[in-house]
Amino acid sequence: MAVTMADIAHLRKMSGAGMMDCKKALEESDNDFDKAMEIIRKKGQAVAAKRSDREASEGCVLAADNGEFAAVVALKCETDFVAKNEEFIGLTQQILDVAMDKKPAALADLLALPLSDGRAIENHITDRIGVTGEKMELGFYEFVSGAATVSYIHPGNKLATIVAFNQTLDKQAARDVAMQVAAMNPVALVSKDVPQSVIDSEMEIARDKARQAGKPENLLDRIAEGALQKFFKESTLLQQEFVKDPKITIEQYLHQQDKALTATAFKRVTLNVE
Repeated sequence: MAVTMADIAHLRKMSGAGMMDCKKALEESDNDFDKAMEIIRKKGQAVAAKRSDREASEGCVLAADNGEFAAVVALKCETDFVAKNEEFIGLTQQILDVAMDKKPAALADLLALPLSDGRAIENHITDRIGVTGEKMELGFYEFVSGAATVSYIHPGNKLATIVAFNQTLDKQAARDVAMQVAAMNPVALVSKDVPQSVIDSEMEIARDKARQAGKPENLLDRIAEGALQKFFKESTLLQQEFVKDPKITIEQYLHQQDKALTATAFKRVTLNVE
């Protein structure tokens, strides 16, 4: 049975594969659409195995919020050309939509969830690998929950943030905090949440700098402690100077809205080199 352009177009709509791949699959399957789809999927699996050692450093980062829950996902690929493809962005959006609906506990759980056709997300990613010939992977899935949440996607779909708060607040104020997280890349909410390994590293760096500057050995710890306090001010969200008004901190900015208002969690996902 001859393969028609209508058949090719139909399979392309079903699979997202290229015209020639669809034509070859239909010819090989004698116009059996189910078999043709399986051929295309097997191609994706073969390409995925072949490209497994490649680096996927480009991609699309999207985020969303819905009241008490917010999530961010990053679908990664090899090139910016693929990252900007509408179908690739569309698949990222579908994955995010599932995350927002099902609220999975971890990335592995999200990969196992089905899209609208009943097939798992991880299988759809493999299918896209066959279409593009590039390695793809779900690189990040993060979420926060609270009395209120906000999401922010930086133009270009390479960076997104989500923040949770202990009570509802003005949308612009919430967005300001999410943009602060995007711009200033805090390591924690407050100093007590900074990992001990980071504190130890910052203290040792400060001691080395003071030592190289010729400071007395008995003063090194005191100097390092001062440097650590500066680090906390610059690197913890609530202590950071507010980008839009450096005269106040983020904590003070939130207290201008309500004395009891505070951020309770945040996540920042980026594919940019920083």
